[in-house]
Amino acid sequence: MKLPNLITKIGRTANLFIEKIKGRIQRRRMISLKPNNYAIGNVLISYLNEPFTLKPDDPIFNSHTQYWECRQMAITFLEMGYCVDIIRCDNDVFIPKKQYSFFIETRLNLQRVTSSLNPNCIKIYHADTAHILFHNAAEARRLLELQQRRGITLTARRYEPANYALENADCVFVLGNDFTANTYKYANKPIHHIPISTPVLYPWNPDKNFDNCRHNFLFFSSRGLVHKGLDLVLEAFAEMPEYNLTICAPVNKEEDFYQAYFKELYQTVNIRTLGWVDIRSIEFQQIAESCVGIVNPSCSEGGGGAVITCMHAGMIPIASHESSVDLHDFGMILNNSSIAEIKAKVRQIASLPANQLEEMAHKAWEYARANHTREIFAKAYKNKILEISQQCDKQSLMPKAYRTKGMIKTKSLLVNK
Repeated sequence: MKLPNLITKIGRTANLFIEKIKGRIQRRRMISLKPNNYAIGNVLISYLNEPFTLKPDDPIFNSHTQYWECRQMAITFLEMGYCVDIIRCDNDVFIPKKQYSFFIETRLNLQRVTSSLNPNCIKIYHADTAHILFHNAAEARRLLELQQRRGITLTARRYEPANYALENADCVFVLGNDFTANTYKYANKPIHHIPISTPVLYPWNPDKNFDNCRHNFLFFSSRGLVHKGLDLVLEAFAEMPEYNLTICAPVNKEEDFYQAYFKELYQTVNIRTLGWVDIRSIEFQQIAESCVGIVNPSCSEGGGGAVITCMHAGMIPIASHESSVDLHDFGMILNNSSIAEIKAKVRQIASLPANQLEEMAHKAWEYARANHTREIFAKAYKNKILEISQQCDKQSLMPKAYRTKGMIKTKSLLVNK
């Protein structure tokens, strides 16, 4: 091997090694926060570290509801007077070294450390997905169906190892509707509903022309494009040239999907692929104004954040039952999310009178405003924690309060609503 090539190879290997070390350090990091006044106990949140290392206006808080919600969960406990420790849900070395009043789990740590927790610790599974076995099986079915339709095998992007968080928890918090809750009923544990938040509130646009936009639809999602149903939507719209589809999703990050659907994504006249678009941007608001609705045939969701965002933006939802959003009379449920059903629902929406489309869109907007905002999440979460605390016998179930003078002000964590 020539010397320049050898040096390049060594450099790449060294960089890969450094990145792995950095990742391990970040994964095993614990962040500790203290309330303004004297502490009444400790809380452990096993979720994400990033919300506590970034500025409140970082774009990551617009990319997924989990980042703001994780931050708000910590703020809730700080305001109640608890010290809060935060670790990542994939931390593989953490062992409790103090008594915890609450342990909030989202994935893997609780099952590993339950035996090390004080027996009066209240253990809550904060479920931001449907049960992971349902979640994995649903994606596997979609990938198998795609293989049978197109003769190709794509990678499972949303697969996660099974966890036993619910088995080790006292109760579960779910962000979605009864679909998500029902995937957890098997354990016979108390199930509490906390409405998922949304990053942006859009004003209602009374000037939107529903006659002009009735043939235009949006697909909006994060990663896991087969899981989210983009393959089905692409195949449906490719067979309906009279209807237009705009795609806001990270297509370029899934190379196998990109290659398999290149023709539909980039060589089909009625399909426009934009990639990921910041939902706070003017571009996204213009897209929302030009589209009558969102098509979301996801196979499994914990709360349907993408659908909720588009309802806030004044679009009519066409969504699967598994999207975990109640659509009432302002949207259309996909019962099997087949290509034929997607086509039928799109045509049905497009055929409605403009005044009915406007009424449905406005109802969707009103419902999202009334049920899914950051303020509503914060209030519901705090009320549920207080309710659980009050149900417990504090003499026997809660660790003795101890006093630790606070050092980090709660207000330093507050983010823009």
